[in-house]
Amino acid sequence: MYEKAIPWTGRIDGYSDEYLRWHQDIKTENLEGLTESADFGIIGFACDEGVRRNKGRTGAKMGPELIRKACANFPIIENIQIADYGNIVCDGPNLEEAQENLANAVYKIQSKNIKTIVFGGGHEVMFGHYSGLRKAYPNQKIGILNFDAHFDNRAIDVSVGATSGTGFWQIARQDENYNYLAIGIQKNSNTKVLFQEAESTSTTYILAEDFVPENENKIYQIQQKWMDSIDILYVTVCLDVFAAPFAPGVSATAYNGIMPDYFFKKIFRKAISSEKLKAFDIAELNPDHDIDNRTAKLAASFVYEVVNA
Repeated sequence: MYEKAIPWTGRIDGYSDEYLRWHQDIKTENLEGLTESADFGIIGFACDEGVRRNKGRTGAKMGPELIRKACANFPIIENIQIADYGNIVCDGPNLEEAQENLANAVYKIQSKNIKTIVFGGGHEVMFGHYSGLRKAYPNQKIGILNFDAHFDNRAIDVSVGATSGTGFWQIARQDENYNYLAIGIQKNSNTKVLFQEAESTSTTYILAEDFVPENENKIYQIQQKWMDSIDILYVTVCLDVFAAPFAPGVSATAYNGIMPDYFFKKIFRKAISSEKLKAFDIAELNPDHDIDNRTAKLAASFVYEVVNA
């Protein structure tokens, strides 16, 4: 199901350029008759059916509206045009239909040469977002940079169907140009078969325990070599990659996750400042378990970084 975008609201300090905030400038556009030209196009993916199937705690379906709210009062620094195209909503158990609808929406937006920013939703958002990119760039080498505690490359159980943890397994079997870099992988959250799947599909990955400032040069080299090998860059952030005190409002908390500190931002900014970046999304924000909106605000901060990179 598709929900049309509604106007953003927030604090108003004035109406001349130096006072403006995002909510005063973001255009709401109907996806069905897409005409608005913009630098970035936001679309929500209100879905956590993949999380439910994966036996995680549900609630991420409400994530898109909380991220919008957390972004609304950001100041406008650069003359960058952002359009909001509403939400793709998952009705009941119809995950695959919702992912297909998201893919079609992403294709429409990307076809207008607009970069997509998708607000999840569970990490099943990734398969839909990527599918739309592949449709928009059929002959390009698309690389997925995933900041995540999990590989999300679990084989599909036919009795359950696709989940928030199967997206990379699905893509690896559908796309000959499979290019995956995972950063923040936890040893205690991925079984041996998932590491074997990563190896067999030539996945590049950096463990959470190795994601430390002492390894900065090595990480930079791995990241740069991987980015040099692709044509299109898609960055996805699963908020469960971060330590629980920074991201309590997620589908599955990580007590020993990485920190969203200056070191992380250096690596993150290296990716989002690339001219190859065409797509970005945030996954697994679960407002039901957030504390003082800290996870929503963390998610929003990454959106701000992407737009102003």
